Amino acid sequence: MHDLTLDEALEDLSAAEEFLEYFGIDYDARTVQVNRLHILQRFHNYIGQAGELPADKAPRRAVYARLLQQAYQDFVTSDALTEKVFKVFHMHEPQTTFVPLTEITLNKAAEPAVPAAGTCGCGSSGSCGSSMG
Repeated sequence: MHDLTLDEALEDLSAAEEFLEYFGIDYDARTVQVNRLHILQRFHNYIGQAGELPADKAPRRAVYARLLQQAYQDFVTSDALTEKVFKVFHMHEPQTTFVPLTEITLNKAAEPAVPAAGTCGCGSSGSCGSSMG
């Protein structure tokens, strides 16, 4: 992998352990085993937030190593439930929805019909047996 460019090497990596080893980061196998997807997603998020990365290989590699170390460390000192990297962890949080007053309407079809004066409202024509008819 040393003959590859940084981008080519990164394309060949798939497991969190491979990334950590490539960048020379010491890690606890149990921590990675439990949090591997969370670490890689956090690493991806950190890269996205980093802005423009250096064009030269050595400085860019150093930035990637620092960001991966930070992503790994997040799960050494915390856990997946606390860090909430994936959307599924946010699904049961309270949601706030705003409905403007202008969007609130009455559904006329769902309203019960008001019976005519002197009728019971059963719909029969004539004698229904109620005291109204």
